[in-house]
Amino acid sequence: MAVYQVLTTPNEVLRTKAAPIKTVNAGVIRLMDNMRDTLYAFDGVGLAAPQIGVSKRIIVVDTGDNLIELINPEIVSQEGEQTGSEGCLSIPGTVGLVKRYNQVTVKGLNREGKEIFYEGEKLLARALQHEIDHLDGILFIDRASEVRKEDSGRRDRV
Repeated sequence: MAVYQVLTTPNEVLRTKAAPIKTVNAGVIRLMDNMRDTLYAFDGVGLAAPQIGVSKRIIVVDTGDNLIELINPEIVSQEGEQTGSEGCLSIPGTVGLVKRYNQVTVKGLNREGKEIFYEGEKLLARALQHEIDHLDGILFIDRASEVRKEDSGRRDRV
């Protein structure tokens, strides 16, 4: 597959609301495969299609347990609160403290076009929220209470 270049701020695509996917077809599947390869090549936790210049509602997330691929994801329930450090492949060298829900349930479509649900807590909940924010043109720095330069060697780029 292909590894894409990850766009960085201030690229306008990162601030644009992404369009929903109407049909899951071979092009969408290929895009998801390439997003997965790009995520792993850049050692990220999550990646949204706008980060590679495609303004479509697709995310991939892997917190170390397994790869999650979601088309047209949306949060359907949330609970609790957590504040933690986040970074982003599109804002290299920067981290911030961001308040998020501690648990979320997200629904979307899988690569077969079937509706699926994921429940996540802690890091997975944070990553899902972070990537869905990308689909709405929201960056973690918009939600951060504190922003600072990143310590090298940390893997909190979601």
